[in-house]
Amino acid sequence: MPTPDPVSRPDAIDCAIIGAGPAGLTAAIYLARFHLSIRMFDCGSSRAATIPRTHNHAGYPGGIAGTELLAKMHEQARDFGATCEAATVTAIERDGEDFVVRTDGGTLAARTVLLATGVVNHRPKGLDDATHDAALARGLLRYCPICDGYEVTDRRVGVIGTSQHGMREALFLRGYTADVTLIAPDSDHDLDDTCLDALDRAGVRRVDGPCGDYRIDGERFVVRTATGDLAFDSVYPALGSRIRSELAVAAGARASEDGCLEVDDHQRTSVPGLFAAGDVVKGLDQISHAMGEAGVAATTIRNLLAERRPIRR
Repeated sequence: MPTPDPVSRPDAIDCAIIGAGPAGLTAAIYLARFHLSIRMFDCGSSRAATIPRTHNHAGYPGGIAGTELLAKMHEQARDFGATCEAATVTAIERDGEDFVVRTDGGTLAARTVLLATGVVNHRPKGLDDATHDAALARGLLRYCPICDGYEVTDRRVGVIGTSQHGMREALFLRGYTADVTLIAPDSDHDLDDTCLDALDRAGVRRVDGPCGDYRIDGERFVVRTATGDLAFDSVYPALGSRIRSELAVAAGARASEDGCLEVDDHQRTSVPGLFAAGDVVKGLDQISHAMGEAGVAATTIRNLLAERRPIRR
């Protein structure tokens, strides 16, 4: 048996994984196959679970639903002994070389922590849950043009947003369809001359807000605007997102102005032993990218622990 690390608590597990989306589950599979002791915490709000069907995840001709992908990943992780606890983590605290992970059900000591908590998309104001969820399931409401822009090819598309962010999303979608309308969410558009020129050259229509009174009408999603009701085949809210990095920031990790955690090439945050992967880190918010980062983080965690105490059978 290996000699216990003198600076580690004897009850500490090797890694606590916070988040059970594609990044957290990939890390769990890797770490379990490294014969490390891990615990994964899932608060039940993975953004991947809301994907009706992803068609750009390699290896799934015909696409796969987000819930099905997560279920398969959970099954694979369990095959190697990884456990997942339905709990909300409330704090991460340093304890010497280790961490104390506090949840709504207790505490856990861990030698390392991997944060894979992702982001939450900002919804249009006034859009009720029932309409939102029904529209999302039917592809009438979409959040990721990189993921599913192909599905709106030559369709009528609305983008709720303004300023640089709204302009960029509208121009991106212009690569899939000629019929794109940019709708201001609150009142008049906030677009400088450069934005206006780019939108005009691309043939993107602009409509002032406020927008609201959202409803589904047959196969269309209807948005009320300052100029009246407009119906679209799909609508993309371009309203940004909330980065769920609060736990790491409270533990001392550095983050960008918008809340994305800063990591190095090995997914290490500025706090030794605290790692991050997936959408909570600045980069491309894609399942494949999150999984790649998780593989890098898990391997780095294994090697870090091996430096502290040899890992041998």
